[in-house]
Amino acid sequence: MRMTVVFEMNLPFAVKRDGRWFVSCCPPLDVCTQGPTAKKAVANLVDALQLFLLSCYERGTLDQVLKKSGFRPRLPRRPGRRKATARAEDTVKVPLPFVIERTREEMWRV
Repeated sequence: MRMTVVFEMNLPFAVKRDGRWFVSCCPPLDVCTQGPTAKKAVANLVDALQLFLLSCYERGTLDQVLKKSGFRPRLPRRPGRRKATARAEDTVKVPLPFVIERTREEMWRV
């Protein structure tokens, strides 16, 4: 039985008009695309980011790409520290679906 696990990344993005088209971009990963409307440009960006990140994973370069782009693991917050927040309109959610090929029983065998 296959299990699907979905990781979700919240990535920064920007959209600007360029003539008749809207250009959307995720600057940290240098992924850009376009669409006839701002909404379509953002949807195209989510698709492009999914394909880019899954391609990096398949080639074994995802960790290198993320490190080179400035990503780092976020340590758990200590009590008393202020929470850093990004405005929801500044980020786009990018779901990354992965499939586990083993059964539940195989995963839990020690």
